[in-house]
Amino acid sequence: MSVTPIRLYGDPVLRTPAAPVADFDAELRQLVADLTETMHAAGGAGLAATQIGVELRVFTWFVDGEVGHLVNPDVAAVGEELQDGPEGCLSLPGLRYDCRRHLHVVASGWNMHGDPVRVEGSELLARAIQHETDHLDGVLFVDRLDDVARTEALAELQAAEWADLGAYLPTPAPVVKVSPH
Repeated sequence: MSVTPIRLYGDPVLRTPAAPVADFDAELRQLVADLTETMHAAGGAGLAATQIGVELRVFTWFVDGEVGHLVNPDVAAVGEELQDGPEGCLSLPGLRYDCRRHLHVVASGWNMHGDPVRVEGSELLARAIQHETDHLDGVLFVDRLDDVARTEALAELQAAEWADLGAYLPTPAPVVKVSPH
């Protein structure tokens, strides 16, 4: 496993729809491990393969203490109830805006071994699943903001200190060991 650089807003890979995974092999398992480690190092609730420059339909999540991943996701809303809430993105560091998402979703796909997976989520998990699936379709959360918030967010993105960096390497949190003595 390795922490991998996260692509930043403006990188064309973030706007490129990802290709379906065809091979459930060691390379895919390594990708899931890298996504998971990078997501944890960056302190995120999710990370899509496109965010580390891999154009495959894979994402990971870490919500309410649960770590998971989904390959070739298909997401559907459950009901019509919506939620408005703060949303951020590891590819747009420091930017947070209220974004409207479905409150409940069901996602189906596969795990890294090719076994079928079905995930039902509400609130934060539903938001993470929708957000990461959007990444795989080349959509960023700023695209889902109302006109006023989107204009403000885009201005903030242009002025960001990281605007010309292209990518950054998240730093894992230090491990603190406590002596039993």
